[in-house]
Amino acid sequence: MAVMGIRLSVLDTSPIVQGSTPREALHNTIDLAELAEELGFHRYWVPEHHGMRGVASSAPAVLVGHLATVTSRLRVGAGGVLLPNHPPLVVAEQFGTLAALHPGRIDLGIGRAPGGPPHVVAALRRSAEPYRDQVAQLLALLDPADTVAVPVQGGNVPELWLLGSSPGTAELAASLGVPFAFARHLSPDLSCKADLVSVSVIAADDDERAEWLAGPIRTKVRSRREGTRILLPSPEEAAAHPGPDDGRVLVGGPETITRKLQAVLDETGTPELMITSPIYHHADRRRSYELVSSIAGALTAP
Repeated sequence: MAVMGIRLSVLDTSPIVQGSTPREALHNTIDLAELAEELGFHRYWVPEHHGMRGVASSAPAVLVGHLATVTSRLRVGAGGVLLPNHPPLVVAEQFGTLAALHPGRIDLGIGRAPGGPPHVVAALRRSAEPYRDQVAQLLALLDPADTVAVPVQGGNVPELWLLGSSPGTAELAASLGVPFAFARHLSPDLSCKADLVSVSVIAADDDERAEWLAGPIRTKVRSRREGTRILLPSPEEAAAHPGPDDGRVLVGGPETITRKLQAVLDETGTPELMITSPIYHHADRRRSYELVSSIAGALTAP
C-alpha cells in the first residue's frame, strides 16, 4: 500500500470503449476498484449517466453495492446521484441500506447535471422543485433521529457531498455545511476552493507514451465538438484523426504528472484529488493509476 502525503481517490465512469461491451466495462470497474484498494486509494466513486452509449455507469446505487462487497477498506460511493431524477426519499433509502450493510464506507455525492441527452433526461426528470429544496429534503431524510427513511434509522448514514463545476455549488455546499467536490475535469478553466477536486489524468512511464495514450480522448472531444458522438477509439485509430490538446487532461510521465498535480493542489487548496483516466486499454488504465499512486508521497497539500 502506498504511503500518501495527500488523499488520492478514483472517479470511474465504467467507459465502454470502441469494440467493448457494457459487461466488459463493468468488469473492468470491479478490477480497477480492487486495484485501487490494493494501492491505497481512499475512495472510489461511480457517476450516474443515462442514454450514453460510452458509459456503463447508469445505476450508481447498484454498482456501489457490488463494489463495496468486493472490497473491504475502500470508501465507495456515487459521484454522483443526480437528485432531480429521483425522489429524495428513494435516494435516502438506497444509500441508508448501503450504509447499514457497509458501515463507515459509503459516500453519497449529489449533483444536478442532466446526465444524458435531452430526450432521455425528459423521460427521467420528475421534479421541478428548486435544487436547494431537494437537497434540504435529502438532508432531513438522512437525519437518523427523525426520518421516515427506515434504513437510515439507527445511524446508517452515508457521507454526503455536493458535486459541482462552478463556484455557485461551492457556495450552496458551504451554506448547508456539506463538503464540496469540484469537478475540475469538466471545468479546468475555473478555480474553486474545495474539499475534493476531480482531475483527468493520463500517466505513463514517460511523456511520449502518455501523449500516445491521450490521443483517443482528444479525438473523442474533437468529434463531440463537431457534432458527432463516438466511442473512445484505439490509440492507433486516434493517430489517424488527431484532436487538439484542450488542457482538460493532465498528461505525462511520473515527473510531469507530479508537477501538474502539485499545481492543482496549490491552486485549489484541496487535501484530496480524485483521478479519472480516460484510457482505451484497461491495462494502460491500470498502469496509469499505479504510477499516480507511486508519486503520491511527493505531493503535498497546501
